[in-house]
Amino acid sequence: MKTAICYYSRHHGNTLKVLEAMAAEGSVDLIDVTTRQAVRLEEYDCIGFASGIYGFEFQKGVVEFARQYLPAQKPVFFVYTYGGAKGTGAKAVAQIAKEKNCPVLGEFSCKGYDTFGPFQLVGGIAKGRPNAQDLENARKFYREIKEHFHRSTQA
Repeated sequence: MKTAICYYSRHHGNTLKVLEAMAAEGSVDLIDVTTRQAVRLEEYDCIGFASGIYGFEFQKGVVEFARQYLPAQKPVFFVYTYGGAKGTGAKAVAQIAKEKNCPVLGEFSCKGYDTFGPFQLVGGIAKGRPNAQDLENARKFYREIKEHFHRSTQA
């Protein structure tokens, strides 16, 4: 299964750490939405969208990237990290997937170290996250996505 994960990860690189753990499971291209303008997502079997939660939402660049490049009926999944609260999570990209009739294979989230805004006054929250267990859970999530995809193509 050839997978693209389109992501935005800046603050402390929490989301990228999770995605690198997933990519270690094989055949994953990580696409930073801030550096690539034109991509051919049709060439992938499955597409992930990933972001930290910024202001209680998925990063807007990822949402716009999904709106512009996600092919109709392509299987998708979502990944995000958050400091204090999940906010609306992947709701905005999930809505785009729904509009394009894309089956949603799952969603993975975990805490990530956060020093944004008032959190910097206390040295940040969710220190040490994502941790080894979070990364193992991310790998397990992606393995399950691959197994589900493989079963569905065999049917």
